Amino acid sequence: MTTAHDFSFTAIDGKALPLSQFKGHPVLVVNVASKCGLTPQYEGLVSLYHDLKDKGLVVLGVPSNQFMGQEPGTNDEIASFCSATFGVDFPLTEKTDVKGDTAHPFYKWMKQELGEPADPLWNFHKLLFGKDGQPIMAFGPRTEPTAPEIRQAVEAAL
Repeated sequence: MTTAHDFSFTAIDGKALPLSQFKGHPVLVVNVASKCGLTPQYEGLVSLYHDLKDKGLVVLGVPSNQFMGQEPGTNDEIASFCSATFGVDFPLTEKTDVKGDTAHPFYKWMKQELGEPADPLWNFHKLLFGKDGQPIMAFGPRTEPTAPEIRQAVEAAL
């Protein structure tokens, strides 16, 4: 049986980022962009991560330029922006496609497992998988990272 732990991304610094390194941790995967009206959600993601990382939560940011070109920068520019502007200290992947035929295999698999709600419609779409790598839930772009439904789902997964 396939789990999220079977997939690997490339980290924003170019190193391998296998999801298997997060076994035993729930992971909130969020496709992000630096020039989107929803970009201030980074604040909530950092807050959620800091609140719950000691209990095991991992937040994984996946920069994507698929939504109206709102992530135009290089990986270095994205990393600098996220760190300097929002204090992002959770892992980030390199710029990655998250929808359509060119979507990263993890995103295709999550859509297969959770259906349409897992297909990103815009930046800051959130996908949660559990400690065992099993898909749990998808949250739309307008659901703030600090929303009660995300907090409850994450805490239940911890």
